[in-house]
Amino acid sequence: MKITLQHNSSIYQANLTQAIDISISLEVDQVGPNCFWAPPFSASPVISGDWIGDTTNGGDVNFKNVNINPHGNGTHTECVGHIAKEKVTINEVLTDYHHIAQLITIFPTRLDNGDRVITKTQIEEFLEGQIPPALIIRTLPNTDDKIRRVYSGTNPPYVEAEALTLIREAGITHLLLDLPSVDREQDDGKLAGHKAFWDYPATIDKKKTITEMVFVNNNVSDGLYLLNLQIASFEIDASPSKPVLYELEEI
Repeated sequence: MKITLQHNSSIYQANLTQAIDISISLEVDQVGPNCFWAPPFSASPVISGDWIGDTTNGGDVNFKNVNINPHGNGTHTECVGHIAKEKVTINEVLTDYHHIAQLITIFPTRLDNGDRVITKTQIEEFLEGQIPPALIIRTLPNTDDKIRRVYSGTNPPYVEAEALTLIREAGITHLLLDLPSVDREQDDGKLAGHKAFWDYPATIDKKKTITEMVFVNNNVSDGLYLLNLQIASFEIDASPSKPVLYELEEI
């Protein structure tokens, strides 16, 4: 099934049968992907007397409790409620699910202190004349171990606050990246990147979202895509999410 859509002055076609899932699946008994020392994703059967919700152990159905920390276990989408004192939930913020997205690939810059950072200059180079509603950042090196990587205590790459200010001021609404956070793992609670993107506490932007820990395979080329961004209907600051891309063909 194909659809036709317009972006700026161009007409594009997308084939909805050719989805590119950039979320990371979670598996029981796998330690990753994981960050910020969150407990691992787990699922366990409900037990009530002699009954167990596990068909492999004699139960008639699988009926399991799931434990997950959205920020620490895999692909997730968050809103300004992640850092705000005011209650803002991802379910009230994300009400549009289809967006034109630009995928770019960046090799983070290594600073003198050893940190690896996506800089304002790098973002400027990619956004010249292209301001999509959604921006997806794939970082290099881009290896398959991102799917099961444990980031805790590794000081992974992050995004310079000035770069996030630029992204906000450019009018980008949804930012997606394959890192555990836009901020440094340990930054003494400054959260400069999150605050820059949401302009918090100046305006408390309730439209913008950040999606972290995606994985974009190397066989997916940089360029424009149709993004379908879906979450669970959680009335909290973040939710596990499933961003899916569809290649756009200009016609």
